[in-house]
Amino acid sequence: MHHFPNIQPDNASRRAFLKRGAALSLAGSATPFALSLAAMGEAAAANATDYKALVCVFLYGGNDYANTLVPYDAPSYAAQLQYRSNLAIDRNSLTPLLLNPATALPDGRQYALAPGLDPLLPLFNAGKMGVLLNVGTLVQPTTKAQYSAGSVPLPPKLFSHNDQQSFWQSESPEGAASGWGGRIGDLFAAGNGNATFTAISVAGNAVYLSGKTAVQYQMTPTGSVPVAGLQSPLFGSAACSSALNQLMTATRVNLFENEYARVSARSISANTQVSSALSSVSLTTPFPTNNNLGDQLKMVARLIAARSSLGAKRQVFFVSISGFDTHDSLLAVHPGLMKTVGDAMGAFHQATVELGVSSQVTAFTASDFGRTLVSNNDGSDHGWGSMHFVVGDAVKGQRFVGTAPVIANNGPDDVGQGRLLPSTAVDQYAATLATWFGVSATDLASVLPNIAHYSTRDLGFMAV
Repeated sequence: MHHFPNIQPDNASRRAFLKRGAALSLAGSATPFALSLAAMGEAAAANATDYKALVCVFLYGGNDYANTLVPYDAPSYAAQLQYRSNLAIDRNSLTPLLLNPATALPDGRQYALAPGLDPLLPLFNAGKMGVLLNVGTLVQPTTKAQYSAGSVPLPPKLFSHNDQQSFWQSESPEGAASGWGGRIGDLFAAGNGNATFTAISVAGNAVYLSGKTAVQYQMTPTGSVPVAGLQSPLFGSAACSSALNQLMTATRVNLFENEYARVSARSISANTQVSSALSSVSLTTPFPTNNNLGDQLKMVARLIAARSSLGAKRQVFFVSISGFDTHDSLLAVHPGLMKTVGDAMGAFHQATVELGVSSQVTAFTASDFGRTLVSNNDGSDHGWGSMHFVVGDAVKGQRFVGTAPVIANNGPDDVGQGRLLPSTAVDQYAATLATWFGVSATDLASVLPNIAHYSTRDLGFMAV
């Protein structure tokens, strides 16, 4: 085994070393250390005297936008039927889920929620949910002519799962070191009582929550992951557990070994703190059973309930559900996914009401990309722009945000097969949420480097 020399690096070198060390620890996402790395706390704390939380609900695989938010007015429904008659949802079944916005869309356009998203309808009607139309990854505002001519920069490897997941979460290709949720965490970590609990994932490692200094704390839907030999007596011996604790946390001379020990100590301490905080939480809102997304969101709700014990003023959470890569059997698979999402998000909002924080917690959906309008046998292919939901009492809801796309293959709003050219950028979506969260106009560029390309940065769907 090679050892680092026993040197005392300057502060800049040490910071770079620690950052790389944290990144390496995250690579082993199954280890307890990756589940409990703390933010380094070097970012200046943004002032926060109240509590707010953002919850990203990521739909892995690329959600089919046309069977999530379904065109309902007769001309639009007929137009969509032309391209995906074998994937169509019966219009009569959509009638109870018709969205009636406070301000109607132009040209009589109407949309309905997909069956299964029923729990979200009352939230929309009560002004607690907004619907974003045609959101997607962009580098800068892009017209179809510019796209066709290749005259503007585009997100790398469009229609690729890994790259578009990364670009959605980080504004960078696959392999990005930080995401915009984590960069928001950078600004607020030092203002929390324990920086460790600023950015929390209940869905494994996600670049979205990795900051430049803040590092995500990973949990499971049932709680934090302890070191097995410390959770219960190692080999049946408390003395062995004590020896293991000492071995893992003792100060070392070697730089790398000492940092490993520091991370281990944070892991053990954080596990003790979060376990204790959660043990006193009482939550009566019923969450759906056999629903992993619901289980994740229930843990988020419990963590929010424990916010005072954890010393949290600002938190960013990440949960996810997979299965949206519906090249085949879309009608067999997608309705179940919609029900999973609807039931889970509906219960989560009700839990925030129970906890008295429904105006302080905002949940929003995200996905790799939308899918094609034109069907591919009994499924749909990778697309680009998509439709998304944002839920919470601070949302200026019962409204559509953005422009309803024209329903046409190779029409003015798509680049072929109904792949929507986004009319609203992820950057604008994120900037609106970040501004509500408390990120200043000055700091917005550090969170979203591409936001400088947009004259409209706040889409106005949040009450700030």
